[in-house]
Amino acid sequence: MEKQKLHRSSRRPAKPEQQPGYGQGVLSALHGHGKERGDITEKINIQKTHQDKCHSADDQAEVNEHELLEQGLQYFEKVEGHVQLKGNGTLLKHLNTVESVGTQKGLPPEGIDILLSCALSGKFVDTVNSRLLKCLIPSSVVSEDAVVKAVSWFCVDQCTASTQVLFVRWLITMFDLVDHKEKLRALYGCFFCSLQDERLCPYICHLLYLLTKKENVKPFRVRKLLDLQIRVGMQPHLQGLLSLYKVYCPELVSLTLPTRVKTFFKNSESLWKAEIMAVRRRNFGSPSVGLQMGFGIKQLPSQSKKRKWNSHMNLPVSSSGLVSHEDVSSFHHLHQDEAFPVELLQTFTQLVQNIHRLQFPAQMGSVLKSPLLLHYINCIKDDSVFLRLNYWMAQVLHEECAWYTGNQHNETEVRTFLDTIANAQQFLQEGFSNCEEFLYKSIPHWNGCYRSQILQLLSWIPLTSFSEMEQLLYEPLGQIFFTSSLYFKCGVIESLKEMLQNWLSWHAFYAVQVNIQDSPMNNTLSGLVNTVCDLIHFVGRISTIALHITNSSLLLHFILDFYEIVCDMYVKYAMPLVVLPPSGVFYPALLSLESVNLNHLCYIMYRYRKNLVAAKENEWNKKCTMWLNINSQTIQEYNQYVLDMVGCLWTSQAFQKDRHPQGIFMDAEMLARTGVENYRNSFNIVRHPALMGHAILFLQQGFGEDKTVNLDLIKGKLWNWYVEYLYKKGMRGLKVFVESSISRISCSSQSHSNTAESCTSVAQK
Repeated sequence: MEKQKLHRSSRRPAKPEQQPGYGQGVLSALHGHGKERGDITEKINIQKTHQDKCHSADDQAEVNEHELLEQGLQYFEKVEGHVQLKGNGTLLKHLNTVESVGTQKGLPPEGIDILLSCALSGKFVDTVNSRLLKCLIPSSVVSEDAVVKAVSWFCVDQCTASTQVLFVRWLITMFDLVDHKEKLRALYGCFFCSLQDERLCPYICHLLYLLTKKENVKPFRVRKLLDLQIRVGMQPHLQGLLSLYKVYCPELVSLTLPTRVKTFFKNSESLWKAEIMAVRRRNFGSPSVGLQMGFGIKQLPSQSKKRKWNSHMNLPVSSSGLVSHEDVSSFHHLHQDEAFPVELLQTFTQLVQNIHRLQFPAQMGSVLKSPLLLHYINCIKDDSVFLRLNYWMAQVLHEECAWYTGNQHNETEVRTFLDTIANAQQFLQEGFSNCEEFLYKSIPHWNGCYRSQILQLLSWIPLTSFSEMEQLLYEPLGQIFFTSSLYFKCGVIESLKEMLQNWLSWHAFYAVQVNIQDSPMNNTLSGLVNTVCDLIHFVGRISTIALHITNSSLLLHFILDFYEIVCDMYVKYAMPLVVLPPSGVFYPALLSLESVNLNHLCYIMYRYRKNLVAAKENEWNKKCTMWLNINSQTIQEYNQYVLDMVGCLWTSQAFQKDRHPQGIFMDAEMLARTGVENYRNSFNIVRHPALMGHAILFLQQGFGEDKTVNLDLIKGKLWNWYVEYLYKKGMRGLKVFVESSISRISCSSQSHSNTAESCTSVAQK
């Protein structure tokens, strides 16, 4: 109220000469409120002064910290001779300073240059050298010249072996932050000579793996690695480097390496992982933003955490080096033989123009989230890229995502990583081989975690022989399927449907490209047909049992989706195969309580007819490049299914002509005992449980809602109107089935009972 009074009095002018009393009251009120306003202003000024003091204090602290860092760097730069740690307060003071700044804000490139030389020059004891190397967290990038200078100290053996190991681990961790790598790659031979040291060998192999190009693979180096492997045994780090050599020059590496992808290299970044993430978050707000800002790259959505296996999933620093934003335009004029920095790759046009000059990033995690890099690995013929990606991914899946190892994992990180792999596979339209091995190992121990992600990966498993898939996939998946929830069952059926569709799409692509009879694929066509047939039979078995257990319309919907792919294999996917659904799926769909499922079944049977007729016609066509020798049993089973559907839905002869062992045929005596009148009409399109609601609505619209509904009225001309009514309600499957499988001869004057209908079977065709 006081504020409102103050606001009103400030707008109303005082007139003391006309109203002395009123004017005095207003003046006194203004005087009182002015005092309050003065108090508020004084408080605001005090608060502002306090904030200014805080800011000035922070600025002063930052200045002091900067001065202390400069003093520390000057001390380490000018120190000479061997310096003792014990009792040396000056050394401890400056060491604590660089440690504090390095782990909290990061060190500038010149600071890293100075401290690297100190740590490897042998001037300090191992304790100091270790602390110096552990605090070398760059605030931006690492200068290549600093690394080259450090390597020169590394090669003269001034420091101890433990310091050398720590330096190599640091270099592996910071590899993507080195601004250029031309000089570093020129030192490949120096690093290779260090393989003799047993302590350095695992980490040197990892570093060489990052540095290796095709021109680095020489016969003498292959012989050296093979001799070393004979001496120390089959070590993972040696196998990893030899595998990369074999990809570049298979004629030089005749050794048969293990086919199963393993974890080749030890983890090197655990000592700096948390500090790097903290520095990136403090300086740039996100562990990956700093790199993007430094290169003028369009910022992508930030990641939740920096992962061990996924330091920069968006885009790491390129191996080609640091380029300022002002120099981006100069790369349009690069020499044809010069490498194109991957961080500048932003458009598909750039990819096409520079596809032969791209230098792949050392951090393979960035590939999975970059559509342009995925295009790149999909186009190039260099298998080393796929090999590197598979090696890295296999290591991550085994160490970070495999629940069967008993290790504790961050669920959010694992789920995000698996989603990334699934999206990459969807983009490439091809599965990764290491994902297949991961699934084969993990499915037998699967407890249902990461259900959505695992089922997406499952759909991209490539074609394999049935004996392998039955043992590795079908048996364990079937056990999980029968003991799981309804929604899990639906997810499994959906995943297997996508797997089948991927197989068929792969086959259809090659069938269109070349003559299927003359192509190399023809040698394995029978194996492909058998594998596809086995998958369909497997889904048929588990679907029959699941429907018997659950009797779920939702599950039936997913099963019919699967058979919608199956029914069109011959016409749509050029697969010479026709497999009908088992009776355990067909009859539950025919007697379904949902009109959606019944309509779906009608459409599936219509497409089966199209495929069978096309196959029969191609048998007489000598120019046909793909023909199918249809089994007579398949034709008979299809005709039996069609007769059953027509008998139930159209001719009102349910329970009469169905002779299938698992059909719905029943003796007349048994039907009479039920006491149901006109039981033959129980499943026609008027009284079928899935369509009775439509029949009632049809009569109510025609005769009004007040009149008693009598379904017997739907006959003759009204029957035809009702059929058209169903078509307009979206029963397209029923429409195409009736038009293709039933010959109708009707007149408006005839009753439905006198209407002649005949089922047109494929055998008659």
